[in-house]
Amino acid sequence: MEKKTVLFVDDDEIVLRSIERGLVDELYRKLFAKSGEEALEILQREEVHVMVTDMRMPGMGGHELLKIVKKEYPQIVSIVLSGYAHSTTIMMALHQEDVFKFIPKPWKMAEEFKPAIRRAIDHYDLLKEHKEMVEELKQRSVK
Repeated sequence: MEKKTVLFVDDDEIVLRSIERGLVDELYRKLFAKSGEEALEILQREEVHVMVTDMRMPGMGGHELLKIVKKEYPQIVSIVLSGYAHSTTIMMALHQEDVFKFIPKPWKMAEEFKPAIRRAIDHYDLLKEHKEMVEELKQRSVK
């Protein structure tokens, strides 16, 4: 089974370091970006399965990043991490950009954060498996 890659996007370096320390024992590959722009650069050269992004960042915000990712990398499962739980922008993004999960800041690493990422990876695997089965059925029906 291929090792999954999770991209974490947050303009706060303290948050990124906290995530990195908290997930040190997790078996998936972890990539970190300090901006939406940097995240897109990483996505161009790396295969990413799950993306966890903050919403409020200078320059390209999380909502804009989610829109681009949904359009250009629709297979990526997205999670939003934010301290602004009831913001209209966040609610719109969760609905419009097909966000898998919302995690409010501050989060509980063991009880909330780690399980959410594991579930997102499982969700990615299920979607991929479903797509492969659909393709296989299409191939059979053509023959």
